[in-house]
Amino acid sequence: MITRVVFNQKGGVGKSTITCNMAAIGASQGLRTLVIDLDPQANATRYLRDRDDDGVTAGGMAGFYGDLLGFSFARHTLADYVEATPFDNLDLLASAPELDDLAVKLESRYKMFKLREALAALDGYDAIWIDTPPALNFYTRSALIAAERCLIPFDCDDFSRQALYALLDSVAEIRADHNDALEVEGIVVNQFQSRARLPRQLVDQLRDEGLPVLDAFLSSSVRIRESHEQARPMVYFDRRHKLTGEYRALHEALRGAA
Repeated sequence: MITRVVFNQKGGVGKSTITCNMAAIGASQGLRTLVIDLDPQANATRYLRDRDDDGVTAGGMAGFYGDLLGFSFARHTLADYVEATPFDNLDLLASAPELDDLAVKLESRYKMFKLREALAALDGYDAIWIDTPPALNFYTRSALIAAERCLIPFDCDDFSRQALYALLDSVAEIRADHNDALEVEGIVVNQFQSRARLPRQLVDQLRDEGLPVLDAFLSSSVRIRESHEQARPMVYFDRRHKLTGEYRALHEALRGAA
C-alpha cells in the first residue's frame, strides 16, 4: 500500500481534482483505493459522492478527529468512518466544515501523528490518496507525516513558481523532523496549454533547476468542470476524452516508478 498526499499551499491548482481522478483511475483498474479529504471545503467529498446527496455532513474525518478530542465515548477506529462511493473499489473518508473548528484544539493537544498511527492500522487498500487544504496547517502537516509520497500540482504561472520553492522547503522540513520516508514524487503540471509559450518556458526552467517535473501533463478542458458538476471523475464521465488518457498516463508513470 502506498499513501500519497496531494499538496500545494496555493489555492486553485487542482489538488482535489487530481486526487479524485487519480484515485478513480486506480479503482477502475481494480485497485482497492481510499480517498481521505482533509480540506474543510470538502470539494473531493462532493466530487466522489452521489450528485443527489443533500450535502456535506459531519462524520468522516470530523468524526475521527472529534473522537480524538473526547467528543465520543465509543471506541472507534479510522475504518469506522469510511464510506463507500458510487464507484467500485473506491472508498472515502469525507470532509466537513467542522474540521475548521477542530484544528486549533487538535494542534494544541499534539494530535498531529494520529493520522499516521490510524493509517498504519488500516488494512485492505492498495492505494490511499490524501487531499489537503491550500495551507500549511495542522491537517496538511498530519498528511505529510502520514504519507510516503507527495505530489505537487503546478498550474504554470509565475505566482505558482514562486510558491513552489517555499512549498518544497516545507516538505523538506517535515521530512527532516517527522517523516524521513516522505519523498516528493513529482510536480504535476496541470491545466497545461501546449500552444502557449509561457507554460512550456516555466516547465523548462523548473527542469533546468533539477526539480522533479513529471512527463505526463494534464490539459486544460471544460470537461473537467462538467465532471465536477456531475460528480463523476473523468474515467467514469468521459473515458475516451484526451484528459482521461492523460490521467491514465500519469497514473501509469507513478505505478511504474513505485
